[in-house]
Amino acid sequence: MEVKATGSQSRHLPNRLGIKGWAWAGRYTIERYLYTLHRLTGLGLLLYITLHLAMNGFRLGGVESWEDLMSVFGMSGFKVGEYLVAVAFIFHALNGGRLMLQHLGYTLGKPKPPVYPYVDSMRRRRPIVWVMLALIVALAIYVLVAFVI
Repeated sequence: MEVKATGSQSRHLPNRLGIKGWAWAGRYTIERYLYTLHRLTGLGLLLYITLHLAMNGFRLGGVESWEDLMSVFGMSGFKVGEYLVAVAFIFHALNGGRLMLQHLGYTLGKPKPPVYPYVDSMRRRRPIVWVMLALIVALAIYVLVAFVI
């Protein structure tokens, strides 16, 4: 469906990607996917802290309701959830630090004139991405070994 442009209106094209467009972003680089995952982990951590505060409200119901709730949270499925929250926190913190350094310009290097295909600026930023991903994997394995297993 095409709409003709009249005056200041622009032409709109239909969304042909559908649900696939949520996960597959075309020719995006790894930084764009990390930014999207950063936003998703932020929302997940916000949901977790909200539920955490709500569950702590069960303390007001007395010792019995609190112990019943804690017995449910002691099951093995919740251990996996706690591990995923810890990994999401690690990723969100390290990627947030990377994004702050990048936005402040510390990882961009000396400015150069933009010449197509714009590869130089990406090459300067890539090492910090791989170092951050290696730190995330190392810390996730540490949390798995130290606290979950």
